[in-house]
Amino acid sequence: MTPSLHLTATPDPAEEAAARGALRDANAAAGFPHDSRPLLVMLRGEAGQVVGGLVGRTGWSWLYVENLAVPPALRGGGWGARLLAAAEAEARARGCIGARLDTYTFQARGFYEKQGYRVVGEIPDCPPGQTRFTMIKRLDAGGETR
Repeated sequence: MTPSLHLTATPDPAEEAAARGALRDANAAAGFPHDSRPLLVMLRGEAGQVVGGLVGRTGWSWLYVENLAVPPALRGGGWGARLLAAAEAEARARGCIGARLDTYTFQARGFYEKQGYRVVGEIPDCPPGQTRFTMIKRLDAGGETR
């Protein structure tokens, strides 16, 4: 077999799943099977509409926070802390030992530090002129992760 490269900006879902499956198969062969589960904590307005929330996943005994958003009118009222605490509680119930997220200089690093997260990595100029921070928090009594 002679492979060839094909690039697309509009991937077919089945082709994307096949490409992702190759890494999942390799991870499983190394003893780390795919065990990712979605986690969503919604913040609803008075009419029941979703106005913000936390989107994440749990897998390999970790919570991966992908997005956390609180509308400007509700900021400062503790909603972000409540969303994060609810996700962390569910992650612990799922057996997670830690949580991981990324934030940027123009976002909420200080907020996450107040919630017990610490920076373990930085990428300067991502996006240009800003820094991307990778942050973690242990959810168990297992100690520091370096």
